[in-house]
Amino acid sequence: MHYSKLCEIYEELEKNPSRLKKAEILSEFLKTIKHEKHREIIYLLQGRVWPDWEEKEFGISEQLTIKAISRATGKPEEEIVKKWKKIGDLGEVAAETFKNKSQHTLFSAKLTTTKVLENLQALPDLIGKGTVDKKIGLIAELLSSASPIEAKYIARTLLNDLRIGTGSGTIRDSIVWACFDKEDKEAFEKVQSAYDKVTDFALVFEKALKGKHELDKIEISPGQPLKVMLALKAEDIHDGFERTKNDKGETALEYKYDGFRMLINKDEKGNIKIFTRRLDEVTKQFPEVIEHVNKYVKADTFIIDSEAVGYDKKTKKYTTFQHISQRIKRKYDIDKLSEELPVEINVFDILYYNGKSAIDMPFEKRREILEKIIKTEKFKFRLAEQIITSDEKRAAKFYKQALSDKEEGIMFKNLASPYKPGARVGHMLKMKPADNEFDLVIVGAEYGTGKRAGWLTSFDVACRDKESGEFLDIGKVSTGLKEKSEEGTSYEDMTNLVKPLIKSEHGKSVKIKPKIVITVVFQEVQGSPSYNSHYALRFPRFTALRTDRDTEDIATIDEVKKLHEKEALKRTF
Repeated sequence: MHYSKLCEIYEELEKNPSRLKKAEILSEFLKTIKHEKHREIIYLLQGRVWPDWEEKEFGISEQLTIKAISRATGKPEEEIVKKWKKIGDLGEVAAETFKNKSQHTLFSAKLTTTKVLENLQALPDLIGKGTVDKKIGLIAELLSSASPIEAKYIARTLLNDLRIGTGSGTIRDSIVWACFDKEDKEAFEKVQSAYDKVTDFALVFEKALKGKHELDKIEISPGQPLKVMLALKAEDIHDGFERTKNDKGETALEYKYDGFRMLINKDEKGNIKIFTRRLDEVTKQFPEVIEHVNKYVKADTFIIDSEAVGYDKKTKKYTTFQHISQRIKRKYDIDKLSEELPVEINVFDILYYNGKSAIDMPFEKRREILEKIIKTEKFKFRLAEQIITSDEKRAAKFYKQALSDKEEGIMFKNLASPYKPGARVGHMLKMKPADNEFDLVIVGAEYGTGKRAGWLTSFDVACRDKESGEFLDIGKVSTGLKEKSEEGTSYEDMTNLVKPLIKSEHGKSVKIKPKIVITVVFQEVQGSPSYNSHYALRFPRFTALRTDRDTEDIATIDEVKKLHEKEALKRTF
């Protein structure tokens, strides 16, 4: 397929903000590629060239993109930079620059999606001497054959900033509409379930083309990352019971730990891999966990869901997620960090056991398997603290004990419930004291003054519109960060994280690619005409950098609206 045809779809998607319209556009496009041999084209619809679980990155900065545009057009880099500062979008800059590209490129071969995929997929594998020049060469090769519109989307894809609003939900809907009837609810469920198991839309699309029965054949497999099951919120103890109790009035209660999710896998060859809820592999970062798994888990193959919690080796007191979060991304000094920032693994579910998927088993049975195969040792590897009860007073006592043990709160779990990868389910609820807390994404920032000059000190945060995929501003956060890194996450730390993601600058203000997720606590939600969400957080404060979460995990505008209505109702009584 000619890449220009795909770019026409990009343009249509960018012009239509409606999520439903986007799904319609994509479904019609998918019908045209039903017989394409190279179905990896579907990755390009999200500005990717690999499945969602693949950690590879292009490793291309704005500066390298500018050099590639310069090489392909013969235009001076200074001229391109000048346009970039004015326009703020290198994709638009590329399109404008390529309107007047040098004559020698006019007779280049037509650019195909296959060629785009091949060149972009090759970028991460380039290593050693001359790597930068080789990368620029691969990009310039594409750009030399590109029309203005093609150059625009090549540049945006390289910078992970496609700007067409195609989230996973939109891609899912478009697959259903392209392969089944729009009103087929079962098809929606099967496509979503298949994607949550493999996080690979190319494979899901291929199976969907053959029918719903083929989607049923997609199964989870150790070593292949998958999306974890997520909980909704319980209003209080009574609400938790009402929504999760079984016929006997019983529910399972467990500690809610202040750490980060770990999906621990062991395949049939004995290989152990560890993934976060963001699908990042962190096996090398946690060598002690591998040792613990071999020592404390007696099973041939498995996928275990757990929470890694940090603790102080001297005081034997548990620490917060923020304290151990740096271990997730660290690529060096691994052994030193595992000594300084040890983690305890708290196991609470099993998805795969000895050659078979366990996700359709009742939770009660899955817990029995865990109790059979796991040997417990405090500060090493243990089962999540659990009680099964129908007594709300006993549950309240358990909740108080969890808080006394410095945990975040408790979980309510229906004993008969299956495990639903990727779903935020009503049969698993969480309850903790800090009700006014959201995970939000940074979309902008402002440089400080005085002793904080040179640092970004105020951060614009946004929630997510689940339907459109759009990020909606909801406030500015400037408190809660530390002056020095040794005291916690500092202004300097955040500045270093945010700077590579700057899209444009206007005086002291910058626009940021929405990648960095933080936890924000606040007093209340207020109505506000100042932000495009129409809401604002009162007295927001930074509490944690959530390196284990991505933009799909942040608060939705529906959650913000619900909390605002709840607070307004309280004020009337």
